[in-house]
Amino acid sequence: MIAVIDYKAGNLTSVVKALKFLDVHDMVVTQSPEEVLRAEKIVLPGVGHFQATQLLKDLGLTEAVRESIAKGTPFLGICVGLQWLYEGSTEAPETEGLGHFASQCERFPAVYQGADLKSPHVGWNSLEQIRPDSRLLRGVANGAFVYFTHSWRAPVSADTAAVTNYGGAFTSAVERGNVMGVQFHPEKSAEVGLRVLRNFVEL
Repeated sequence: MIAVIDYKAGNLTSVVKALKFLDVHDMVVTQSPEEVLRAEKIVLPGVGHFQATQLLKDLGLTEAVRESIAKGTPFLGICVGLQWLYEGSTEAPETEGLGHFASQCERFPAVYQGADLKSPHVGWNSLEQIRPDSRLLRGVANGAFVYFTHSWRAPVSADTAAVTNYGGAFTSAVERGNVMGVQFHPEKSAEVGLRVLRNFVEL
């Protein structure tokens, strides 16, 4: 069973629709820590303000996810769901992330290389894969285009599986063991996005 966590943030319906398109029918949309702990895989969608992730802690879902990850359950965070995997975000400094990956997410700079940088970063942009062993990006061509909409970004680190360049390089996919995240929206990224979701479902 795949648990899709509902914390009242954004793109839940479109993620569920994409998973159903991939013939995933053993799926539950949930706010229950108990269902998260029973799940074989966990998906955390997200659109909107980082502050929304406070609900995960309030409902006991943060600890349920941490326990599930520790026992090897595959986890996929999407957009704000990826950012939540880090220690936090300057968007909501008082709200703690899961802390699975080090450092904070930060806003795009207002100026880059002497020119004003438009934020949010919205639209299609390419993935530069830097981890050939990535299971999440298996079969995805280097340079493939995916769809973004965000104003905050995760830093590049040893766990980064792919980067995208906009106001400098940022982490567009992260992966360490069973914990994975994408800053782009696979449910809005056509065949490439479906391939990413299929890779996760088939883990």
